[in-house]
Amino acid sequence: MKIAQIFDVCTPPLRIQPPFVIAEAGVNHEGDMNIARRLIDEAAEAGADAIKFQTYKASTLASKDSPAYWDTSKEPTKSQYELFRKHDSFWKNEFESLKRHCDEAGITFLSTPFDIESANFLNDLMDAFKISSSDITNKPFIRHICKFNKPILLSTGASWLHEIAEAVEWIEENNNPLALLHCVLNYPTADENAALGMIPALARIFPRHVTGYSDHTLPRDMEILQTATLLGARVLEKHFTHDKTLPGNDHYHAMDKNDLKHFYTRLRHTLDTIGELEVRALPEEEPARRNARRSLVAARDIAKGQLITGADLAFKRPAHGISPRNFDEVEGMRARHDIAEDTVLQWDDLEKA
Repeated sequence: MKIAQIFDVCTPPLRIQPPFVIAEAGVNHEGDMNIARRLIDEAAEAGADAIKFQTYKASTLASKDSPAYWDTSKEPTKSQYELFRKHDSFWKNEFESLKRHCDEAGITFLSTPFDIESANFLNDLMDAFKISSSDITNKPFIRHICKFNKPILLSTGASWLHEIAEAVEWIEENNNPLALLHCVLNYPTADENAALGMIPALARIFPRHVTGYSDHTLPRDMEILQTATLLGARVLEKHFTHDKTLPGNDHYHAMDKNDLKHFYTRLRHTLDTIGELEVRALPEEEPARRNARRSLVAARDIAKGQLITGADLAFKRPAHGISPRNFDEVEGMRARHDIAEDTVLQWDDLEKA
């Protein structure tokens, strides 16, 4: 799927659509281009629509006394600045190379910019921009990204409704297509704190915009992402790694290619069980329609010319004769000929009085 397709919501679909899936590689490349290329290849192999990195310099992202907000038992670095400094070696040349590799692998390239300079050079490499939850109140940065006139994916983690509404207003001023990604900024997010009800809530409050979900729960059976899809998420984003056993940062709550393949297998089965979003009788139900429904039958012998009354009628299976829905119409007609008790009535048996 192309990223532009998620904003095509002119007509309601007759089926729940498979989501646009972003494998969030972030900085799980650990500054190694070979690992970054491997992440691209494995995300493409697993069926992701896009792979997303993060582009920043520690010096422009965090002050040196910025405290950790992650599980320090998994990632022991206590300073945001020190953690970001470990992973900020990739810049313009590296991302240009990774974009080319994505093109060769057949997967969309994305990277979240965290400063003006990276946003400017990433504009030449991407069809849409992702804005992190951490920048939802960063008015000048959001307005700068809006100037590129491209779709925007905005995560809404740790935000009150008025903060989301304010950011939406800034983006709407420029008419950028917008997807709001529900997100919980807790690493990892406990399943019971996923708060997936915010997905339909965002859709109700902001009906003009696409809704999605950026996930930080442990992958386990990928049930959370499936539930998010069924609640209306058109975009799914989840951290992605080539090795979930690696220590630190975003490996421990990331999915790998096998998790993503499992998600697709499970989702396809679930969507098959849901089928089309309309009410109809299935072809497979036709035997039941004909044999389990009822017909009007003679409750007793009826003589030729006799006026039919309600006492002359019963309703029994199968539905091979006049439907009980026509009871009022049949009552008051005459018998064309003698009709034996328990006869399934046909219109040819009757005439108007």
